[in-house]
Amino acid sequence: MLMSGDIPRGSLCTTDQVSHLIEDLQYTLGEGPCMDAYRQDQVVAEPDLADPVRRRWPAFTPPTLAAGVRAMFGFPLRVGTVRLGALNLYRNLPGPLTGEQHADALVVADVAARWVLEAQAGAPPDTVAGEIEAGADFHFAVHNAAGIVSVQESISVAEALIRLRAFAFSSDRLLTDIARDVIARRLRLR
Repeated sequence: MLMSGDIPRGSLCTTDQVSHLIEDLQYTLGEGPCMDAYRQDQVVAEPDLADPVRRRWPAFTPPTLAAGVRAMFGFPLRVGTVRLGALNLYRNLPGPLTGEQHADALVVADVAARWVLEAQAGAPPDTVAGEIEAGADFHFAVHNAAGIVSVQESISVAEALIRLRAFAFSSDRLLTDIARDVIARRLRLR
């Protein structure tokens, strides 16, 4: 997941339907291991979502468990002091990562962060590099819906995004689904 400030921008890639759901939930709810790894600038590990040592992610955990996820790990994507987002790993069995798995994940996070910076360095100003955008899900529908709600309600785009997230959470739906309904004029937030 790439982030800017405290705002998730979207996932660079996902490996399967479960990892796509995990990224959508984190994007919708604003909580989860990627969010914490990015904000805290450190590895976040939850070796047993069903029986955590410390309860966190109250909205994120139930649907994640329902998808069959039992353990989650977030690794910050950074180069020096530049933070770009976080790498998310999951598995369907509880338990911590081995020392070797942890070391491998740190290497993968470092390689991914450097690749993002190198790919973006070659892009024209004010654009996203084609290599980055190719497999990414930057939730363009959500940003379009936020613009629509902003105009309809005469509020800032940031406030519109907050309202969209709140509506998604209260209706137990993904933010991208709510956004598509707003764009298709099947839903109007008031």
